[in-house]
Amino acid sequence: MAEKDIQKHIYISGRVQGVGFRAFCRSTARTLGIKGWVRNLRDGRVELVIQGQPAKVEKMVENVKEGPSFARVEDIEIKNEECEDFRKFEIRL
Repeated sequence: MAEKDIQKHIYISGRVQGVGFRAFCRSTARTLGIKGWVRNLRDGRVELVIQGQPAKVEKMVENVKEGPSFARVEDIEIKNEECEDFRKFEIRL
């Protein structure tokens, strides 16, 4: 029996805008089969909502903690949430 999907709401701060962070998240999510979205916030953070199988979500979190090569993640805040009905992963503006 497959594990039930989980959802996490994540805020990432540091040098995370203008370094390909959103595209990195989209690529990683597609590779792992994660659904949800990512967007830049006006305060310089990146907001990310991810949903999928627990092991894949944890793998995504580990990837996000590192980020793409030009990023520098200084802090990450993670909250568990009830699952929404996402169909894919997208970059939001």
